[in-house]
Amino acid sequence: MQPGLPTGVAVKLITTSLKNWRSIPSCAAPPTRSCEPATTLPSAPPPRSTNTGLGRDEMSNSDNDRERDLGIGTSAGAARAGWESPTTPRKRNREYGDRFIPSRTPTLTPQSYSLHSSPSSPSTPRTKRRQTGRDPPPEPRLVGAAGGEVDAVKEESNRAFSTLLSNELFGPSTAPIPPSSPSSRHRAAAPASPKTPTTPRTRPNKMFSYMPPPSPHMAAVSAGLDSPAHDKYSVSPVRWESQRMLQSPRRGVRKIQKVPFKVLDAPDLADDFYLNLVDWSSTNILGVGLGSSVYLWSAHTSKVTQLCNVAELPGSVSVDGDPEHVTSLQWIQKGNHLAIGTSSGAVQIWDAAACRHLRTMSGHASRVGALAWSSHLLTSGSRDRSILHRDVREPAHYNKRLSTHRQEVCGLAWNAEEDQLASGGNDNKLFIWDSMRADQPLWRYGEHTAAVKALAWNPHHRGILASGGGTADRKIRFWDTVKGNGKSTGEWDTGSQVCNLMFSKTTSELVSTHGYSGSQIQNQIALWRYPTMTQVATLTGHTYRVLYLAMSPDGQTIVTGAGDETLRFWNVFPPAPKNDKRRDDGEGPIGTLGRIR
Repeated sequence: MQPGLPTGVAVKLITTSLKNWRSIPSCAAPPTRSCEPATTLPSAPPPRSTNTGLGRDEMSNSDNDRERDLGIGTSAGAARAGWESPTTPRKRNREYGDRFIPSRTPTLTPQSYSLHSSPSSPSTPRTKRRQTGRDPPPEPRLVGAAGGEVDAVKEESNRAFSTLLSNELFGPSTAPIPPSSPSSRHRAAAPASPKTPTTPRTRPNKMFSYMPPPSPHMAAVSAGLDSPAHDKYSVSPVRWESQRMLQSPRRGVRKIQKVPFKVLDAPDLADDFYLNLVDWSSTNILGVGLGSSVYLWSAHTSKVTQLCNVAELPGSVSVDGDPEHVTSLQWIQKGNHLAIGTSSGAVQIWDAAACRHLRTMSGHASRVGALAWSSHLLTSGSRDRSILHRDVREPAHYNKRLSTHRQEVCGLAWNAEEDQLASGGNDNKLFIWDSMRADQPLWRYGEHTAAVKALAWNPHHRGILASGGGTADRKIRFWDTVKGNGKSTGEWDTGSQVCNLMFSKTTSELVSTHGYSGSQIQNQIALWRYPTMTQVATLTGHTYRVLYLAMSPDGQTIVTGAGDETLRFWNVFPPAPKNDKRRDDGEGPIGTLGRIR
């Protein structure tokens, strides 16, 4: 304080200086200019500077001198005046209680605990979730992308942990509660408004008389104490509802082996997308076409035998200087008869059990790339763009010719009821035929943008057909041929060429094989859960396109073939239930002769 100043003037001086000092931001240092002390007092605080480049407001020289005289701006002066130094951030005095009780609202569960967060910030919820309070729409996913496969074990663990965490943090209101649990009785006995305690009932003053609890809180605490399942008697650190959830039986997670259990060499296995050279019979014998020969592999004895060599048979025809070779083969549904299509357009019927050639049927002018049996009826598709229906019991080579496709027919499949035929061609068309008597297709589908070779009928739902497109399409589409509105009921972009499709006999799952792909993963076998199309597993091992696929009679094993000249066997599907009626219909090694057509 300057000597000689009156007390009132000194107080005014201190107040004015403090006002000017408080206008300085806490991050700015005090002015360091030295000037002579002012001899006059300002009547009002000096105006702030309009220069924003400094990041702080300027004070007059006289105010700096007065603050220096008063000790303001130094640590000692700040201690005497009760103010903080401008060189350090100011701290506000806050009063806290002895405990901090967080707000535990059940609606904050997905915001505070995100088990499946985005890859960019795995430990924090996404911004969109915090703003809207709900999950954003899922992003599209491709098969070839890394991490597209669902880990069933991790998914089940996350679901159990999420339920347990919500139950423990926010109470049993977010989890199912048993009807006889004490917690449910507590909530039923609790009043609607705990702020208005009920008045205890008056009783006569008698010794050992029962008196109800004086407050709703005590009533809720003491209720249900007679039950041995009360939380007060539990030695577990979790609630009763959580204990019941943890002790309840869970659905077993099926583990799929990612490595084939058997690999066979298949020399001269053609790397041609339009051929079908592998099929598995109902008698558990695998037929494979290698060059001009057909080989049989027995799953019971692992014995390999050569059935025939089509180039050595009488009447064989060479094509473009090459000897006649096998282009397709297909087993009859029940029995030992095998149909073989050749490069010359002929179709041969063989008895595999006796290794005897039965007959040769003509009718096509080019190679036969697709065959499909319907009881005693055989349908063949050729590069000459025609489809022929043949009755192998009649002497005629074929009964009906269909010439609707404009390019090679590369896919044929009869449904389980054998009353509808699906045909796919290199013209990107898919046709549905109503039995073999129809001259025109029942439905025409043209949504695919590449060749349609992969065809599979759903054995569990009548009229559901799955089809896969080639490299330019890469999609799996589903069709309802019963309702038949002319459009697909769903589609899924796999990210790679779809070579084969096959539904499981025991579960609602679909297996697909793939070829060319734009991603890092290619030549893979994908297992899907139908109809959600959740990817269950991805099997890799082939180094070329997986062009061939067949399934064992029991429906548990699949075999895949590729241009790398190998056959790989995979265990992918569970066995059929013991009470499944399909075992009595001959679908399996035991029931081979169980049904007579």
